[in-house]
Amino acid sequence: MRVALAQTDCVLGDVDANLEHARDQIRQAVAQGADLVVFPELSLHGYHLGALKQDTSVEARDPRLMELSTLGADVVVGFHEYTSMRAYNTSAYYTAGTLLHAHRKLYLPNYLAWEERKHVSPGQSLRAYDLPGGRGRAATLVCNDAWQPVLPWIAVQDGAEVVVVPANSAASLDPDAMDTGLYWDSLLAYTARMLQCWVVFVNRVGSENGASFWGGSRVVDPRGMVVAQAPKWESALVTADISVHEARRQRRAVPLVAEARLGLVAREVGRLIEEGGDS
Repeated sequence: MRVALAQTDCVLGDVDANLEHARDQIRQAVAQGADLVVFPELSLHGYHLGALKQDTSVEARDPRLMELSTLGADVVVGFHEYTSMRAYNTSAYYTAGTLLHAHRKLYLPNYLAWEERKHVSPGQSLRAYDLPGGRGRAATLVCNDAWQPVLPWIAVQDGAEVVVVPANSAASLDPDAMDTGLYWDSLLAYTARMLQCWVVFVNRVGSENGASFWGGSRVVDPRGMVVAQAPKWESALVTADISVHEARRQRRAVPLVAEARLGLVAREVGRLIEEGGDS
């Protein structure tokens, strides 16, 4: 499967302009033989939703979103999702004009300058999904989801051989507290190597409301090696060929994730909840 990393900028709140740019990127990726095009987190809306004067959220089955996957490749795109009760930070997988899977961001950062809980609700489930055409099984984790060690592990235990990570990661506002690029370098390599899966990380670029997004999108193989990488600080469209058989070979040769002990995990998590933990 050939995956295209669409490392893009976007216009805050201008869904129509961002959709048109997405269409252009998809057409270019299809010309390069891509089977799947992955866009960053909130690529159709921009990150700083609180700066918008009106609501521009869209439904996951908006025909304009599903139409993106009729241009010759499957698409993972990020948007501010509207539902009748709540709004979500969602990245959805579309194929052949239909919605295959929608992942609503589970862990919403609320530290330093990030206040996502003001604008969206956290998702309530994590599911892996079968890729079209028998290409294996994948899961989507949006940005900060991938920083929670348990979530990639759960995704892999649900059969994911490819973990897709759309992100809006900005340069740290406090470099002494956190070097975000270094964190991602370590995190992506560790996740791929220890969970023996492909990791497709797609970060945005550009500046918005005082934040500077650094890019650095990449594909990491199940041995933890970077096989394709976009530059930092500029838009790019990068492709990489991945095969889920590589993950399967690694898992057979060195079965790090085969013995999950799910019952043990369930018992201990249940105990922690009973002792006052967050349920």
